[in-house]
Amino acid sequence: MPKDLQPATLYIVGTPIGNLEDITFRAIRILQTADLIAAEDTRHTGKLLQHFQITTPQISYHEHNKLSRQQELLDRLKKGEIIALVTDAGMPGISDPGYELVKACIEASITVIPIPGVTAAVTALAASGLPSDRFVFEGFIAVKAKERRDRLNSLKYETRTLIFYEAPHRLLETLSDLASILGENRQIVLARELTKVHEEFWRGTLEDAIALYTTRTPKGEFTLVVAGTSNEENLVLSPEELKIELKQLIEQGMTRSQASRQLAQLTNIPRRQIYQLATEEE
Repeated sequence: MPKDLQPATLYIVGTPIGNLEDITFRAIRILQTADLIAAEDTRHTGKLLQHFQITTPQISYHEHNKLSRQQELLDRLKKGEIIALVTDAGMPGISDPGYELVKACIEASITVIPIPGVTAAVTALAASGLPSDRFVFEGFIAVKAKERRDRLNSLKYETRTLIFYEAPHRLLETLSDLASILGENRQIVLARELTKVHEEFWRGTLEDAIALYTTRTPKGEFTLVVAGTSNEENLVLSPEELKIELKQLIEQGMTRSQASRQLAQLTNIPRRQIYQLATEEE
């Protein structure tokens, strides 16, 4: 066994999101040496393993069997086995049930070691041309219309760049909700089929994106990179509207001070004045 491989360890192994050349030498070595590979889809991962002539046995671990499979994996780890966790594409734990297995391992004092790899969110952001120093990753947005719109409403004053994943058959609906809540002129970058043969970046406004995909059928998996709201565009809110916004931010987990500071930046109203409104709600 290579010196740097530890028994009784869960390795979180990043795999390519399209182009197989994006896998790392370290990832290949871990997959070759592990006792078992826990894969989101064993057929999909099987193609990757076959390409690199990796013969390590697989076991499925996905959204529909995570509860029944988790204890089995924990038991095998406790016996000293090395398990490599992979997803269909990218880093495990990002928009897949890998997070829950990692959490369970940590609670059971089982060592967890990440093997970094490609992620669609960061790949799209890096080439988007939108501010990348501060961003918010939202993953797959809710399928139900009310839940989706409620979540987008909570983000309408977010100044950081927003990143979403979306399936092609829901793209137009999501773009429409983004436009109605964030504004038709908000800048967006649509990254499609990242690292694959038909990779495409489209840049423009939400209004133009809707016009494009009203006449074009969306194909492939999409990563949406959306500009945050500009601090230069100070919002004009009445005291009652401020109270509503404060309440929503606090319900999202912010303290009164944090919520007051964020709204002060957006409205150019003194933070102390907004904070006073927050205390009046108690």
